[in-house]
Amino acid sequence: MESIPTVAVDGAQLVYRRIGKGRPLVVLNGFGATSSDWDPLFIDRLACCNGLILLNNRGIGGSTDDGQPFDVVKLADDAAQVIEALGFKHVSLLGWSMGGFIAQTLAVQHRARVDKLVLLSTDPGGIEADLASPDVWSGLIDTSGTPNEQARRLLFLLFPNDVAESFYREFGDIVAAARAQLPVELLNRQSAAMDAWHRNGVASQLREIRLPVLIATGTEDIVIPASNALKLVNAITGAWLAQFPHGGHAFVAQYPRSARRSNQQLSRG
Repeated sequence: MESIPTVAVDGAQLVYRRIGKGRPLVVLNGFGATSSDWDPLFIDRLACCNGLILLNNRGIGGSTDDGQPFDVVKLADDAAQVIEALGFKHVSLLGWSMGGFIAQTLAVQHRARVDKLVLLSTDPGGIEADLASPDVWSGLIDTSGTPNEQARRLLFLLFPNDVAESFYREFGDIVAAARAQLPVELLNRQSAAMDAWHRNGVASQLREIRLPVLIATGTEDIVIPASNALKLVNAITGAWLAQFPHGGHAFVAQYPRSARRSNQQLSRG
């Protein structure tokens, strides 16, 4: 049986995958997500010109941990240790949703290691971030019902209703199987880390970032409202903004080719 590559960090063994060739690009997952949840077309096209390191956060997707509470800073430190263990002096970062929180923290606290930054469907943290409605947030963290009921609820948060229905018909069973594997206590700890991010975050430090930065959002994102992309682009000097009409929180699955092209343009910059 082929061994799964891992890196030991503080109290955890982190699973990662490497695909593609080119400049190293660390790919950071969102809430409750693993590297297997990315749209394959998006990832395959990124891998044509980047050496991808797809990292599973502690406690999920085969990565272990010590069961203790953690925050976004801890997750960023984990990623920094993986980057160091793999022998990279510099990497680019792509973070979606909670992965964007981790990427921003890495760019601020480990700035010497980061070349470029891609932030998808994310926010700057702190009390000024625009948050989802209470109904959306409670739906996101709700683990009640069957895996298929959870999958349907999740897809209707990630996509506009008309898109969500078609995604559920095609991928509902796959999403349900993935949801059935998620430890509820891990989701609770990730949720607590996101709550803490929205009390502190790195919003006040974003002006220190002096990197090429691409910020992208779906205009109909209800999980992390698109207004947060404007807050990010206004805070980070020289950042580029891409907005995807009728795009939901998981707009990269709606527009995998367009999202990939936006990232390629940054890679060439």
